Amino acid sequence: MKPPRADRGRILLLLALAAAVTVFTATVPLLRDWFDLRVYYGTVNSWIHDGGRVYDYRVPGTPYGFTYPPFAAVVMLPMALVGLRTAIVTALLLNLAALAFAVRVCVGPWWRRYGWYGAGLAACALALFEPLRDTFSFGQVNLLLLALVLVDAGLLASGRTRWAGVGIGLAAAVKLTPALFIGLLLVARRWRAAGVATAVAAAATALAALVAPDASRFYWTRALWDTTRVGRLDYVSNQSLQGVLARLGVESRAVWAVLVLAALGWWAWRARRAVAVGDWQAAFALTGLTACLVSPVTWVHHLVWLLPSFAVLIRAGRPRVAGALYAVLCTSVVWLWFDDASGVGGFLGSNAYTWITLGLLVWLPVGHLPAGRRPMSRSTSATAAPPSAAAPAISAASDQPRALPTATATGTEVVRGAGVDSGAGAGVDSGADSGFGPGPGNGHGRTRSASSEPTGSTRPAAANPQSSSSRASS
Repeated sequence: MKPPRADRGRILLLLALAAAVTVFTATVPLLRDWFDLRVYYGTVNSWIHDGGRVYDYRVPGTPYGFTYPPFAAVVMLPMALVGLRTAIVTALLLNLAALAFAVRVCVGPWWRRYGWYGAGLAACALALFEPLRDTFSFGQVNLLLLALVLVDAGLLASGRTRWAGVGIGLAAAVKLTPALFIGLLLVARRWRAAGVATAVAAAATALAALVAPDASRFYWTRALWDTTRVGRLDYVSNQSLQGVLARLGVESRAVWAVLVLAALGWWAWRARRAVAVGDWQAAFALTGLTACLVSPVTWVHHLVWLLPSFAVLIRAGRPRVAGALYAVLCTSVVWLWFDDASGVGGFLGSNAYTWITLGLLVWLPVGHLPAGRRPMSRSTSATAAPPSAAAPAISAASDQPRALPTATATGTEVVRGAGVDSGAGAGVDSGADSGFGPGPGNGHGRTRSASSEPTGSTRPAAANPQSSSSRASS
């Protein structure tokens, strides 16, 4: 069946898909009732209006309270000035804006090829993605943190590095997981950006200490080290390496540490290779994957950090692989093992999202770009020399990739583009034009040198975990 080409047919198809998505999201997934946002809102209002302490607040009738660093509470202070409904609407709008920005950065100007029709299809697909559904339904902050990190990704990819690191630093101050992106900057030897990110995170943390000294003291000395505040590690929503071990009954910290070190070592090697050819999109995608794996707790809604990986797969010419993995992440399949994750089936099924994350970390393509794009030498520091008049004729006469001249301080250096990472396609996307996705006018070929997560219940599982009125986060 061929897709419709006429506008009328496309409109009808989009309306049908939108209706199907609406029915699906209203009946199949768990509805979270803005639970995490209620935690944030209640914490701030208890702190400001009732004189309570940040980490003492609990949502009435539950054991759940605030578990983010104190700077997150400081950022959320404006919620004390508005009602809960206004806070919910604001959170929805902020998450929508963050999602639009993240998609724009990941795909670059490529989306213009498909116009409103492609945007509609993409919106329907995104609405099915379980981590996104949960992020919106919980009123979570992960999309906003992803957007902050991707600001720096765009800056680094385009060579506008003056402010690179600010987004990562702010994200790391709000939540600890994005701090791994500072590690990426160190692995990439972007010392200035790493310094900026570290300084911003430290300054934000110091500001929180001034505003809430008692909360800061309690968090950094006690709350940070108390994993029971977050929830049960074996809860099926915990799709990290620690979650896999917990569901297996393995309590050894040493085993977990070995797995974490192995994941970090593989990530550092692959991320450095990606940066070496200017593939910042793949480097940031690999870092998001690794952060999800090594964090002791990675709830399903944290997996929005996987979104850049799907953009990398599509860019590398693997749309079927991307579609298959994406489809699994839309199914809520892990919840089939909510009550019992024993046996081989439980081991494979209850950890399905972890296997996808791990597989992407191991095999995510690096160095792929559309055909005809070739990476330049990292030593390029000046404007490329103009091609000779004979270049078009030479190019037309040969099917072989031609040498690319680049100006250097000592003369002209000839560089041949080559695929990277086990037969990867040639070319590196520098990501100019405010994004680092594939597309025309995106500057291809230029490389600049240069919780209060109420997800894991600490109480016995509810008799009907799939009820839309359940307060348990996924």
